[in-house]
Amino acid sequence: MTAPVRTEDSQGARGSRETRGSQELIRAEEPVLAHNYHPLPVVVARAEGTWVEDVEGRRYLDMLAGYSALNFGHRHPALIEAAHRQLDRLTLTSRAFHNDRLAEFAERLAALTGMDMVLPMNTGAEAVESGVKVARKWAYDVKGVPDGRATIVVAADNFHGRTTTIVSFSTDETARAGFGPFTPGFRVVPYNDLAAMEAAVDETTAAVLIEPIQGEAGVIIPDDGYLAGVRELTRRKGCLFIADEIQSGLGRTGRTLAVEHEPVVPDVLLLGKALGGGIVPVSAVVGRREVLGVLHPGEHGSTFGGNPLAAAVGTAVVELLETGEFQRRAAELGVILRDGLTGLVGKGGVVGFRSRGLWAGVDIDPALGTGREISERLMREGVLAKDTHGSTIRLAPPLTITGEELAGALAALEKALG
Repeated sequence: MTAPVRTEDSQGARGSRETRGSQELIRAEEPVLAHNYHPLPVVVARAEGTWVEDVEGRRYLDMLAGYSALNFGHRHPALIEAAHRQLDRLTLTSRAFHNDRLAEFAERLAALTGMDMVLPMNTGAEAVESGVKVARKWAYDVKGVPDGRATIVVAADNFHGRTTTIVSFSTDETARAGFGPFTPGFRVVPYNDLAAMEAAVDETTAAVLIEPIQGEAGVIIPDDGYLAGVRELTRRKGCLFIADEIQSGLGRTGRTLAVEHEPVVPDVLLLGKALGGGIVPVSAVVGRREVLGVLHPGEHGSTFGGNPLAAAVGTAVVELLETGEFQRRAAELGVILRDGLTGLVGKGGVVGFRSRGLWAGVDIDPALGTGREISERLMREGVLAKDTHGSTIRLAPPLTITGEELAGALAALEKALG
């Protein structure tokens, strides 16, 4: 699967100002960068479509797509054009003033998701934090929960971000240890367990906040009917259903939103990652008017949220999704991914997997190595993927990948496990 070295292109990408090789650059990071990541030992210098290239000119097939931030591949022409066009006009006003790109972005994103209103933010964690604030405000202003007593029910093994409040309801001790004291007001129940959720919801509950598919946990897909059950429960109990679609949304699973597989319409959607097209951070809380309408001027904000550059790129992303092309590609190519992984189960070291669309969590026989070690072997085969817990790796290629490239990645996986 390893693509040929392109020395001329690589030199052109580095130019005269960059002469350091991969190992030297990796060593240079060590004393000056906080050690909050443990990346694979590859130094990417340029990328296009489904391929990335390191500083030496070695090319790799990207099977991670920036944790779904690159659903449309690297430097998609329509998105790059939208960014260039906007860079020549206006990049930031803050929300102290209106800008001429924000209305269209909000209109089209609301229409794409079937919602009424949009609260633009920047990162996924900001969208989650904003969703938490909106849910609490709704509980006090609309539901009548006594001030300071609102609770939010979440699922174990969740991943919603890294802020202090968000790790307060994480069950991953690596994310929590050393960061307390933690924010109160959250109740954690097992994922995919409606009975436990029912027991946790009471008159103080503002919302149930879950991922329709748990990404960081290993692409955990709930039983059929679970999401519909959450929707029915929240309606009956008089609380909100907030779906975190930051990784699962915007085409990844073969639908615009992962909740559409049931189908289910939450009260609030949290979006991010792919919404910025791999160019700028863009996130949003999208919801019903009676929910987002609880916010009033001065109660919440973001200097960069809804900036003209982000709105221009976000609008171009929505335009790509409006065609349905990428949702269809994810569904059709997802069959190739699923069938290829099925063929590896019981041989080649794959002990199980879960997939939906172009998204899979692949469990490797621990006797063959950790997820990190398998990812390093894949890298040597010219494929970039990333481990999650234990011996599980995640596969989430750009939705622009071809069937041939996908088959090549599966062959590389089989070889890496051989």
